[in-house]
Amino acid sequence: MPYTTFKTVSVALAMAGFAVAPARAEDAAAQPAPAQAQAQAYAVHGQATLTVQHVGDFASPYVGANSLTPRQTQETVDVTLDIGLRPWDGAEIWANPEIDQGFGLSNTLGAAGFPSAEAYKVGNKHPYFKLQRLFARQTIALGGAALALDAGANQLRGTTTANRIVITAGKIGVGDVFDTNKFAHDPRGDFLNWSLADTGSYDYAANAWGYSYGVAAEWYQGAWTARAGLFNLSRVPNGVALESDFSQNEIVVEGEHRHHIAGRDGTLRLTLFRNRGQFSRFDDAVALATTTGQPIDLALTRRRMSRAGVAFNGEQDVTANLGVFVRAGTTDGAIETYDFTDIDRTFAIGAALKGKAWGRPQDTLAIAGVVNGISAAHQRFLAAGGISVLVGDGRLPHPGDEQIIEAYYAFRPVGWAAITLDFQRITNPGYNRDRGPANVVGARFHAGF
Repeated sequence: MPYTTFKTVSVALAMAGFAVAPARAEDAAAQPAPAQAQAQAYAVHGQATLTVQHVGDFASPYVGANSLTPRQTQETVDVTLDIGLRPWDGAEIWANPEIDQGFGLSNTLGAAGFPSAEAYKVGNKHPYFKLQRLFARQTIALGGAALALDAGANQLRGTTTANRIVITAGKIGVGDVFDTNKFAHDPRGDFLNWSLADTGSYDYAANAWGYSYGVAAEWYQGAWTARAGLFNLSRVPNGVALESDFSQNEIVVEGEHRHHIAGRDGTLRLTLFRNRGQFSRFDDAVALATTTGQPIDLALTRRRMSRAGVAFNGEQDVTANLGVFVRAGTTDGAIETYDFTDIDRTFAIGAALKGKAWGRPQDTLAIAGVVNGISAAHQRFLAAGGISVLVGDGRLPHPGDEQIIEAYYAFRPVGWAAITLDFQRITNPGYNRDRGPANVVGARFHAGF
């Protein structure tokens, strides 16, 4: 492990010493409230996560600019403080300063379903600082049963009602509000693969670190929730800087239904998005390169257009210890991906089992499989030597769907810390049947206070 990793972990432990209360999102769930809970006026939480991944040898007859390469090990570290304040009843203001360090495998390139959602598109061997979130939230009670909101990461303890409106504005991750799933959405605690942490074809607005400026509104009514949001895209596709005036934007709407099957909780979500900005069609870029004899460059054929898609995800408790989930989605594969990853269609299914059966009720054993695909136009672009968001081997003579299996075991010796062993097998990385399969083994160390 390099010196910079030891240095960052030391910072993590120091920051953790000033943090209080659990920091995992699951700890902040809303629960029925038989009595009024005392509202928190402020809170400070913290977390530190170290992830190490290694990919072994695999077939790699040629390599392009965005190829996953064999025989390498990389690590990432992130250390976060969640600082919250309640300025008035129902309101919260949160800031998430963060220190990051490290790289994903091949500098977070080479697989559309990239194996670590703890790896940003921007890496650095030295620790650096980012203010990842800075937002305000207002909850407006509309009546119904009293509901306790537990203290947790980016949520103050308090009481509201089952029927309510929640408005969030500022710098957040779009996935903080949309396309959530309790079994597959937290790379610090469950699956690591990008196309399991989120629906792979959902091209959500984000900078290279996964955050955007915008506003989201949620209306909870009985078993239903309706959500809508407006967010800035990055200034250029897959860029570091965000647009500031919504001239390039994402509109997203989502419907959610909560239900019970055989007395067990379940949730279904349908998410629709439309991105509007400077995009290129893949075939336009290929045609221009063919005419001029110059390398393919999507930037040369970008013009104002829209790209839309739909995502579905569901979660269901089967027993008190076993849960299952599914994700599926599709988008317009004739147009380039803007901010997430190179997936035009996806289907994922998985299950998570708590360790009560073997005397470890805090542990989790989970497995999932995902199939990602791209359009014929996207294949033609890659075959002609195009470089997309995460993939591009310089050619693609034998395209195929990217197929991923991920399994992990999370050992939780105490409530505030976990050690996870993770395995992923990526068949046809970058949609290329000439390369792979790549076996990725990893370990994750997480502590939250």
